[in-house]
Amino acid sequence: MHRRPLGRGRRLAALAACLLPWWQFGGAAGELTKLQGNAFEGSGILVFFAALATIALLALPYAAGDKPVAIDRPISYAAVAVVGWIGLVVRAIDLATKGALALPDRAPGLWLVALGLIVLSRAVYDLARESSAR
Repeated sequence: MHRRPLGRGRRLAALAACLLPWWQFGGAAGELTKLQGNAFEGSGILVFFAALATIALLALPYAAGDKPVAIDRPISYAAVAVVGWIGLVVRAIDLATKGALALPDRAPGLWLVALGLIVLSRAVYDLARESSAR
């Protein structure tokens, strides 16, 4: 059985899916209330679903065998990235209104999610270039 090679775009998409973690804020010494959040709170669930969808899109061609899969297109990865970005922006606005938006030392998950979505966006770009070169 011939397997399609895992190209640069798909490797970057896999890395991005791994960088969409839970997040936690606050409560250091001298601060008031500890604020905590995770991927299942508010619009953060969209980012979590984007990570799951990315993993599903990566695995689908290999699960289907030699048959081409219609959904395995750059537009599918782009749609997932857009959903992830929307979830991140809405979550960041929500955290800013609560005063929990901070630098990476206080909100590492939020910044890791942004990094993961940047990598996923780059993967979409690479996938689009690969498909236009064919």
